[in-house]
Amino acid sequence: MQFFDNIPSLKYRAALMTCYGAGLRISEAVALKVADIDSQRMLLHVEQGKGKKDRYSMLSPRLLQVLRRYYMAARPTEYLFPSWRANRHLSPASLQMACREAAALAGLRKRVTVHTLRHSFATHLLENGTDIRIIQVLLGHSRIDTTARYVRVGPSVVAATVSPLDNVDRNSRKEKSQR
Repeated sequence: MQFFDNIPSLKYRAALMTCYGAGLRISEAVALKVADIDSQRMLLHVEQGKGKKDRYSMLSPRLLQVLRRYYMAARPTEYLFPSWRANRHLSPASLQMACREAAALAGLRKRVTVHTLRHSFATHLLENGTDIRIIQVLLGHSRIDTTARYVRVGPSVVAATVSPLDNVDRNSRKEKSQR
């Protein structure tokens, strides 16, 4: 994705890829701790997300590879994405600025924010056939209607969807051939 290629800093690239790859809110991503990465179970532990709820999100093999590369270079101790100030994590404002700069460098005309990455995560999962209830859990939503507002179904997905009507004749032919 051209957007990620235009993030010059390894730390910011890893943080933004975490937002997209795991569907995290900006506050959740910057507050991740090194101990929150569970590479054995391929999960990220999100502590005290929105509503002060803990949850798990997915840790894809590609995101794990990115985070390992970043970890080897930066060697963070407590926070995965530390601030330049001792015992603090990266600020959401600085990550948001890195996101805007990468979008500009990539020549993207639409406004891109860190929250856009979270929406894109949900939309792309839905387009790839993931059940909306799974997406709801990954995003940490308590209500399905909140999740439904996040996802946008593209015209190509609508066009590729098979109508139940198209299966009516097929199903009756299968039954006749099995008799």
